[in-house]
Amino acid sequence: MVKLTKIYTRGGDKGETSLVDGTRLPKNAARIEAYGTVDEANATIGLARLHTKGDDDDALMRIQNDLFDLGADLATPGSDFTPGEMTLRITDTQVTRLEHEIDTMNESLEPLTSFVLPGGTPASAYLHLARTVVRRAERLAIAASAQDSINPAAIRYLNRLSDHLFVMGRRLNGNGAEDVLWVPGKNRG
Repeated sequence: MVKLTKIYTRGGDKGETSLVDGTRLPKNAARIEAYGTVDEANATIGLARLHTKGDDDDALMRIQNDLFDLGADLATPGSDFTPGEMTLRITDTQVTRLEHEIDTMNESLEPLTSFVLPGGTPASAYLHLARTVVRRAERLAIAASAQDSINPAAIRYLNRLSDHLFVMGRRLNGNGAEDVLWVPGKNRG
């Protein structure tokens, strides 16, 4: 388990940070950008949770925990993506859980007739913000995978998570009734 007794280490003062195995990388390396953005997504989900309760809040708490695991996964170099006692890796079981939750939430939603603009309820607006941050994390993880071995399940998880947050946002907008829909060309005059 993690035990932090001192928050600052001064180890990053020269623009580098350590991966799980001690390898030092510049803080702007693609891998670091990816897991830093996963952390940002997690914080944004925390904002959404200020406006959720019950099963929705429980699901978001599970996702936040998964995102810490995903950050650890991205911070672990190597091409062995098998989880171990001391190695956190995202698994397809976690991806499948998101898919099942998406399918369950989507059952109560009317099909979309237009694209949805971020907004509606506070919870939905924050979930749309989180969705966009997750999409950025996914792009950065894909960019990192062009240079390093990145767990493909981690990328699948991010892809599915953005869908999950979108569907949950619709559900928290009165099952889509409070969705703000895009009207193409509405303001052309």
